[in-house]
Amino acid sequence: MASFKLLSAGYGGDSVASTVSLIESGDSIVVVDPGMVRSVSAILDPLGALGHRPEEVTDVVISHHHPDHTINVALFPNARVHDHWAIYKNDVWKSRPAEGFEVANDIVLWETPGHTPQDITTIVRDGDETIALTHLWWYQKAPYDDPLGTDQTALHEGRERVLDAATLIVPGHGVPFVPDESTSR
Repeated sequence: MASFKLLSAGYGGDSVASTVSLIESGDSIVVVDPGMVRSVSAILDPLGALGHRPEEVTDVVISHHHPDHTINVALFPNARVHDHWAIYKNDVWKSRPAEGFEVANDIVLWETPGHTPQDITTIVRDGDETIALTHLWWYQKAPYDDPLGTDQTALHEGRERVLDAATLIVPGHGVPFVPDESTSR
């Protein structure tokens, strides 16, 4: 069984930070979206408090290639990096589709374009919880359409797919929330 921990809640406005998360599953230590934050200590201090060093992180997942979600990937020198079409480690680029790829037990990638054509959602099974780490929503009260989205139809289709499964949503720039009737679809 995998377990989810929030390392840093994201935000937007004049300053921007991605939501950075940790998932543990067996021997796998996965960080999702280590992007822009006020200071790298916003990522490394909570990681250390959970008993992990950056060198121990086995995998990094980036939801899409905007710098606010990728800029701190190098903090984790031993990790495989996962995106929409490949796995990268050192000088090896292994192409693969993201859809259905199992990063570790109970951690699966879904292709969910909308914000960008290359967006992916990380789905985590944590006991009875199904957690979706995604940029389909910027934050809980996200507008109906993504103001910077590239494909609004795909965005809404992805939201429906995620809402059919998720009991908790970890948005790209906000605190995790439990979806309800008011959640933008």
